[in-house]
Amino acid sequence: MRLILNVLWFIFGSGFVLAIGYGVAALICFALIVTIPFGVASLRLAVYSLWPFGRTVVSRPSAGVASGVANVLWVVLAGWWLALTHLVAGIAQCVTIIGIPFGIANFKLVPVAFWPLGREIIDLGD
Repeated sequence: MRLILNVLWFIFGSGFVLAIGYGVAALICFALIVTIPFGVASLRLAVYSLWPFGRTVVSRPSAGVASGVANVLWVVLAGWWLALTHLVAGIAQCVTIIGIPFGIANFKLVPVAFWPLGREIIDLGD
């Protein structure tokens, strides 16, 4: 079932478009040397937005104070509008019956888009 939902998400749920957007953001962050940690976070978001079903986000206990400070900077620059975009898209998709799984996938992307550093994406089977 996860494979079917992931393929449908990739085609209809804007998974490909989200992954391209996060990938471009990662390339820009890698070009600006200071923002490399944000580029790594954007790559994680790109991979997670490609195939969100069957995976979840957990906090990484080894994350230090630097990731918390960087997250505050992320929220100010990009996190709030990314989270708001996923929230609005999730609500719009949940309005239709067939879009409810895609809306839930967008809701799963909200916390990691808002606060990406110090988090880890794991498979639910692990």
